[in-house]
Amino acid sequence: MKKLFFIAAAILTLTSIKAQELNVGVDFYNRYVFRGVDFGSSPSLQPSIEFSSGNFTLGAWGAYSTGNGSMGEFGEADLYASYGFDFGLSVGATSYYYPGSSWFELDDGVSSHAIELNLGYEISGFSLSGNYMLNNSEDGAGAEDGIMYFEAGYGTDLFNVFIGGGDGWHSTEGNFQVVNIGIGTSKEIKVSDTFSIPVNGAVILNPNTEQLHLVVGISF
Repeated sequence: MKKLFFIAAAILTLTSIKAQELNVGVDFYNRYVFRGVDFGSSPSLQPSIEFSSGNFTLGAWGAYSTGNGSMGEFGEADLYASYGFDFGLSVGATSYYYPGSSWFELDDGVSSHAIELNLGYEISGFSLSGNYMLNNSEDGAGAEDGIMYFEAGYGTDLFNVFIGGGDGWHSTEGNFQVVNIGIGTSKEIKVSDTFSIPVNGAVILNPNTEQLHLVVGISF
């Protein structure tokens, strides 16, 4: 995992002559639902820090429960890096980590991070993505290697629709299932002439767990 982000830092240095941007933000959601899976943390505070240089992006994202959800106190702290090509293709990697275990390698040699490769493509409102877990992690992200997740979507100025499926932790039996069908939208609530608050929401159906979720959040 360390080597992965050293490489990302090296790429960032090489692209330093291009336009750079640093963004810091926080989202507040009524619930944390990821790929159709309900993580039982309600409500969820989700901070982010992202640095971009040209087509290269390096960032950190987290999710922290602010109430007593079904999973109790929940926390997640992820690191990611990606590169987007001008014709719509993007490649990247994400390190998933859940606080409570050592952020460094565990004593038995098994990583506390789940490292996932990410591939995406967007054109004319259509999007496709594929994700593949590289390693086996224990006591941390709790994921097995070889887990896959695929998603297709279409977005307009008014709404976006999506459908996704995966195996491993994505489904109740571990086999490949459709787990994430939904429609989402967003708008800005005007507070003053110079300030508005972005609001977004989605209705998500997970056919595998037979659960329907309504997720709404605001961004700062």
